[in-house]
Amino acid sequence: MLKLAAVALVGLVSLAAASDVIVYTDADFEDGVKEHEVILMEFYAPWCGHCKRLAPEYEKAATKLKSNDPPVALGKVDCTVEKKTCDKFGVSGFPTLKIFRNGELSSDYEGPREADGIVKFMRGQVGPSSKEIKSVAELEKFIANEEHSVVGFFAEDSKLKDSFQKVADTERDRYRFAHTTDAAVIKKYDFTDDIVVFQPPRLANKFEEATTKYDGNYDTDKIKKFLENDMQGLAGIRSNDNVPSFKKPLVVVYYNVDYVKDPKGTNYWRNRVLKVAKEFKRKLTFAVSSRDDFASEMEEYGIGGGDQSKPRVAAHGARGEKLPMTAEFSVDALKQFAQDVLDGKVEAHMKSEEVPTEQGPVKVLVAKNFKDIVDGSQDALIEFYAPWCGHCKNLAPVYDELGEKMEKEDVVIAKMDATANDVPPEFQVQGFPTLYWVPKGGAPRQYQGGRALDDFVKYIAKEATDELKGYKRDGKKKKKTEL
Repeated sequence: MLKLAAVALVGLVSLAAASDVIVYTDADFEDGVKEHEVILMEFYAPWCGHCKRLAPEYEKAATKLKSNDPPVALGKVDCTVEKKTCDKFGVSGFPTLKIFRNGELSSDYEGPREADGIVKFMRGQVGPSSKEIKSVAELEKFIANEEHSVVGFFAEDSKLKDSFQKVADTERDRYRFAHTTDAAVIKKYDFTDDIVVFQPPRLANKFEEATTKYDGNYDTDKIKKFLENDMQGLAGIRSNDNVPSFKKPLVVVYYNVDYVKDPKGTNYWRNRVLKVAKEFKRKLTFAVSSRDDFASEMEEYGIGGGDQSKPRVAAHGARGEKLPMTAEFSVDALKQFAQDVLDGKVEAHMKSEEVPTEQGPVKVLVAKNFKDIVDGSQDALIEFYAPWCGHCKNLAPVYDELGEKMEKEDVVIAKMDATANDVPPEFQVQGFPTLYWVPKGGAPRQYQGGRALDDFVKYIAKEATDELKGYKRDGKKKKKTEL
């Protein structure tokens, strides 16, 4: 009995340790990669935090790509041990990912770093852009996938077939394509010279058809537009990889979306979303998202925390507005919320510090008072900063002095902590500090000048809507007789 238990325990440990990621060493790397037409290789270090975060996603992708047609292999090399191989390929940071073809380095991997994104990117690196279907059984196997399938049904001399192939060639990283000219397949599915999107079987529901047919002409741009608009159905599964695929305004329902461990529960809530989405087709886009994958987004939209036993909902406005649904989830509540979004009745959520009780020469902006201070009645120079930013700290005394010099002018000198407040969508802040000039009644434009005091003064004097009281247009001080 003890032996049997020991054998069983070893079996369980082995099963738990099983991985579809192939481990390579200095001894077998060169010969091993030659066995694969295409293989994605991760060069990593066990202590690397980024590598640890990538590991579960890489594992999921390896399992999915193993069953791809054709299969795609994923491998890894521990650079703290296999130094010869890592040095050969110039690995200097972790994780480094590279694509190999038939044993030779092809290119650096520049794709996504989560499972679905890796799968889509690597699937686009192998085989033809569109799989040719030669039998009913082949098509049944192709569309029995967890992702949507784009299938073309054509006659041999079809003009639409040529356009379809061009779209497949450029969009293979985003969608799964197949085509057929087989008479038996065309007869079975009753499509003739058509492009059809098949929903995954796991998403089958009574609120929408399992297929969506393209009804346009041979224009490749129109075919691409069709795929963008109709690929996800009434309420697509929104993941970190496909966020850009969903048009705004977008209503997102967040809950435990998990088609592996809880497909029944996942569809239970999604079906309720579909019931509402059907009524708003072509007016609003709907999607469901995993609350675990989008926890930080939920916080940003003011629906994080609290009771998560029921779905939480937020709309992403066309201009970047964050519109939370405050009511408890129900079909009726979702329907009312969707209508309120369309009618502009939902109050936007803003991440904001409290409005300062006092202001100095440099006005402190927060999300709540931004429009009150930068209201278009005066020119404004705005600094978006981060408290931890060294460059911002160096700029601070110069900026304070600028505020004092401009205090009596018709110009607002202001600053905003962009890490603690929502930045208005018309300002693109991708680094710190970022400065914008906003002319009176005009559109903001990024300030690209020097950051010495004289640089700021000259710029403001030149760009000011009305000439400054104390400075000429060239930035020189006016004499008393000129004031």
